[in-house]
Amino acid sequence: MTASLLYRIAAVLFVLFAAGHTFGFLKFKPATAEGEDVWQSMNDVPFHIGGRSYTYGGFYRGFGLYVTAYLLFSAFLSWQLGQMSVQYPEACGVIGWALCSVQIAGFVLSCLYFAPITAAFSGIAAVCIGVAAWLT
Repeated sequence: MTASLLYRIAAVLFVLFAAGHTFGFLKFKPATAEGEDVWQSMNDVPFHIGGRSYTYGGFYRGFGLYVTAYLLFSAFLSWQLGQMSVQYPEACGVIGWALCSVQIAGFVLSCLYFAPITAAFSGIAAVCIGVAAWLT
């Protein structure tokens, strides 16, 4: 496999990851009555910072959408690295390794805090990007 192909595979994985993540967190419904109570509290109990009112549910949605934006940017960056690895391989070395490092951190955090599918996407993307960075 070439570095370009591996970066492109990672880009597709990031788009799929972003779609699954967004759908999953926006459609989330607690499975128990206790979970439903927590969910309601997250959305119904406000707190105030700097003269504005917020809820933890709003933070949950905001951070979730922020993660989606990050994943889509990662897809864009991976796709661009795929092109750069053909035309300017010396230019993508540090960027590729930095993206790989972030994905390794994401993999570790996914193993600790999220579902196995999340860890799988993070791990496969990290491997693709790491091998691609090594090849360039």
